[in-house]
Amino acid sequence: MARLSASGANIQPLKYILSSEPEKNELIFRNLAWAAYLKNWPGPVEGERPAAYIIVLGDKRLKDAFGYDPGIAVQSILLGAAEKELGGCIIGSISKDSLRRDLNIPDQYEILLVVAIGKPKEIVVIKPLGPNGDIKYWRDENGVHHVPKRSLDELIVG
Repeated sequence: MARLSASGANIQPLKYILSSEPEKNELIFRNLAWAAYLKNWPGPVEGERPAAYIIVLGDKRLKDAFGYDPGIAVQSILLGAAEKELGGCIIGSISKDSLRRDLNIPDQYEILLVVAIGKPKEIVVIKPLGPNGDIKYWRDENGVHHVPKRSLDELIVG
């Protein structure tokens, strides 16, 4: 999915590390921070963690900055995963130096994002943004994940 995605000037500077091995997944997991608004949730517990990860890298030999390419590629990956009834999470809060050491990632690659993929366990409900404008997601007493979104009227200008 990512290979066929659009790329600025068609340079195609993104590279990927794929992992579905439990030991490698654990190395990746420990270098990620999950859901910043959920202060008392350190991320998925053992047995509920993603089955796979995709580490998105920028090849600095091809380009200095990667613009929109990572977002386009990751959205394509997640749409493909959803087609296969898989869930995914884009993670930008990464201990990059530690991950680089743990996986022996060469310096020519900038670590951009990590995509976690697996069978979804949680229920996610999209909610209208409340009158107070609070955009923070939360979990209720049943573990349902509520995500407030702005209305279409607020997004469309003119």
